[in-house]
Amino acid sequence: MTSNRHASNQPAECGSNADLKTHFRVCRFIMETGVKLGMHSVPVATACALYHRFFQSASLRVYEPYLVAMSAIYLAGKVEEQHLRTRDIINVCHRYMHVDSEPLELNTQFWELRDSVVQCELLVLRQLNFQVSFQHPHKYLLHYLLSLKALLNRHSWSRTPVCETAWALLRDSYHGPLCVQHRPQHLALAVLCLALHAYGLEIPAGEGEWWQVFCEDVTKPIIETIISELLELYDMEAKCT
Repeated sequence: MTSNRHASNQPAECGSNADLKTHFRVCRFIMETGVKLGMHSVPVATACALYHRFFQSASLRVYEPYLVAMSAIYLAGKVEEQHLRTRDIINVCHRYMHVDSEPLELNTQFWELRDSVVQCELLVLRQLNFQVSFQHPHKYLLHYLLSLKALLNRHSWSRTPVCETAWALLRDSYHGPLCVQHRPQHLALAVLCLALHAYGLEIPAGEGEWWQVFCEDVTKPIIETIISELLELYDMEAKCT
């Protein structure tokens, strides 16, 4: 998804749609700063999930979303054992917001910001009742892709970027709260179905739907709902640029 570095300077909006746009922009901030910090895909996903879970019960009118995001990045590094220095997080995030700025000096402004990040981390932990481990769809998507590769015609598989598309769709889904609203197996299957549909690939028919072989409790309406919510995120992207 595209970048908008000056999103934080845009005028405030009212209503739930405005909140969705804010969350979209902040999660894009998490993803782009995560890349600059060298975070792996799962820690970035955890940071987004922490952010979304926090704002399921907290208000944007009370808490600064970008501060929560910075704390989520810091906490995700600990949860996923990819520890990040607070100084690096602060400098990368500050540079994101102020593109032409120099790294912050170790002055009062830096230490106040560092204290804010640490205090906000404790707030996130309390708000989530210290439940900060997540089962992400990534391992399920990998398993499903490997299994489908054996079922499909290898020429059809090799000439269409189903894998790349499915992973991109999964990454993009974290711009919204899908990761904390749906089971990881269901989300993995939904992005895979959408990727297959995008390239007109069909799975050989058997008894029942192919995706029920991977997850018995998933249904077509569930998959369609997730796909619809994901497509709404792409519409949100157009409105946020």
